[in-house]
Amino acid sequence: MTTAGAAGRARPGAEALPDWLRPVSELVGQVRAEQLSRIPAPSEGGRPSAVLILFGEGGDGPDLLLTERAHSLRAHAGQIAFPGGSLDPQDGDPAGEGPPRAALREAWEETGLEPDGVQVFGVLPRLYVPVSDFVVTPVLGWWRVPSPVAPVDAAETAAVFRVPLGDLTDPGNRIRVRHPSGFTGPGFLVGGHLVWGFTAGLIDRILHHAGWERPWDTARTLTLDEAQRAA
Repeated sequence: MTTAGAAGRARPGAEALPDWLRPVSELVGQVRAEQLSRIPAPSEGGRPSAVLILFGEGGDGPDLLLTERAHSLRAHAGQIAFPGGSLDPQDGDPAGEGPPRAALREAWEETGLEPDGVQVFGVLPRLYVPVSDFVVTPVLGWWRVPSPVAPVDAAETAAVFRVPLGDLTDPGNRIRVRHPSGFTGPGFLVGGHLVWGFTAGLIDRILHHAGWERPWDTARTLTLDEAQRAA
């Protein structure tokens, strides 16, 4: 992987990560925004936000924490997403400690996650979500001390669940999803859920650049309606 023009920052304590997570930690400071998304973040404007990409290890092995957004929300209603949200003024510089602080706070507000049990080990380059004008900083975390999680506010979060990485890398669970707008991107059918859009695209790129991706049928394309029914 080339490192020219790299973005991202490493954080203290990365040496304590489990061996299986090291391929992700090595992306920090190396992977570029254009290697994660086709849509560059604007140099100015947008709504600064952060998401927590939280890796844990449960009964089914390494996993990711995901949420299902409430179906009554105005933006991205009902979609599967990483915990996260907008930066508040007290979070500080969007290019500094603001994103980790916001990601942990939003994860706590949405899932009841205990922030003290999370080791933040880096952030990835900022990415853009045009439909909601979010400029998103992905924050990488290791769930070193797992805590109970569940929806805190049904008006915000419909479900909270952990997805084994083995399910995400299973070729049988992978599809491409065609939105009515014509946009086609990666999708995952896991645990009775359809993961698509920004979250699926970011997971897809992390699996690829971490070397975890397994060959799958990239021609297997479903419309959004078909994929939702399949889930």
